[in-house]
Amino acid sequence: MADTTKQAGKHAERTAAKLAKQIQDFVRRHGGAEGQLAYIGQAGTRIVLVGADGGWGDLVAPTHDIAQAAADKAGLTLHETFDGEFAAKVRTGPYEWSRMAGIQLGGESNG
Repeated sequence: MADTTKQAGKHAERTAAKLAKQIQDFVRRHGGAEGQLAYIGQAGTRIVLVGADGGWGDLVAPTHDIAQAAADKAGLTLHETFDGEFAAKVRTGPYEWSRMAGIQLGGESNG
């Protein structure tokens, strides 16, 4: 039983380290970044990233603890919610707008 717990702990550490590297790569590509952790049920926790240049992306961690560990390892500044000034930093382009409109209208795209 102790070996199983130890293996699970090592797996969680490796997963957090891999996610932290991906976060750091995003930070380098976008001139800095901030984030927010969003619980998405059994799928885990989404790590939402917003770059200093307005670019955005996300990663999914299997648990909230792993997402938090990854953010900590990467030195990511986290926000409690995705609203206000933080949300206003996101820059979207034509693709995102057409996808959002398409989803709202029930189709894949409006253009």
